[in-house]
Amino acid sequence: MPIYEYACMECEDHFEELVRSEQQVVTCPSCGAAKVLKQFSAFAVHASGGSKTSLASGGGGGGCCGGSCGCGH
Repeated sequence: MPIYEYACMECEDHFEELVRSEQQVVTCPSCGAAKVLKQFSAFAVHASGGSKTSLASGGGGGGCCGGSCGCGH
């Protein structure tokens, strides 16, 4: 059972959810909205030259969701 990261398109909250099945409806725990966007999550990427760069430390990735959710992160 994977844990996915989501961004709420209503209140712009970011949260994680344990997903038990593909049919599970995920709602925002802050506002209850079902309009959520599953985030691409990677804790490290392999950069050229063999070094690892964390996305969280500014190594790229376009913010929390590549800029597509409009949350400003």
